[in-house]
Amino acid sequence: MKRVLIHCCCAHCAAYTVEHWRQQGYEVGGLWYNPNIHPYTEHQNRLESMQALAQEIGLPLTGDEGYDIIEYFRRVVGHEEERCRYCFDLRLAKTAETARQHGYDAFTTTLLISPHQKHDIIQEIGSKIAAEHGPEFLYADLRKRYSDSRHLTKPLDLYRQQYCGCIYSEWERYANITIK
Repeated sequence: MKRVLIHCCCAHCAAYTVEHWRQQGYEVGGLWYNPNIHPYTEHQNRLESMQALAQEIGLPLTGDEGYDIIEYFRRVVGHEEERCRYCFDLRLAKTAETARQHGYDAFTTTLLISPHQKHDIIQEIGSKIAAEHGPEFLYADLRKRYSDSRHLTKPLDLYRQQYCGCIYSEWERYANITIK
C-alpha cells in the first residue's frame, strides 16, 4: 500500500482530507509544522485540536519539536504581498523532507481543502519540490468538500480558528484590510 504524508494546518481542514486519501487507497500519516501561526497561543490551540482529531481518527501525527518562527519571518518579511508563496514553500519543503526520511511515497497538504488558499501556487510549489527532491506531490482540489470537513469535526467540539494563521492574515481579518 502506498503511503502519503499530509501536512496538517488545522483539525478542521484535516478531517476530510485524511478521509479522502484513505479512500484513494493510501496509508496516511500527518505532519504538524506551522511556524506561520501566530501568536504562539493560537499555534498551541490549533496543535491541541489537531492532536485530538488525530487520536479520534487513528492518524499517526508527527511534528517538529520546535516552533520555527524565526525561519518563517526570515522568509516572509519584506515579501508581505507574496507571503503565502514563501510560507507554502517552507511548510511543503519540510513535509517533503519528512516524507522522504520516513519512507512515504508522496506528500500533500490539508491547505488544498480551503477555499481561502491559493491552489495554483500550492500546486506549483509542491510539484517543484517533488521534482527536485521527491517524493511525489499529490494534488487534489478538495474545496467542494470544505463544509464536509467542518461537519466531521463539529461533533468533536474542537477549537476553530478565525483566520489563516499568520500575523498578517489576523491583521487583515480584524482590521478588514488587504496588504498591498
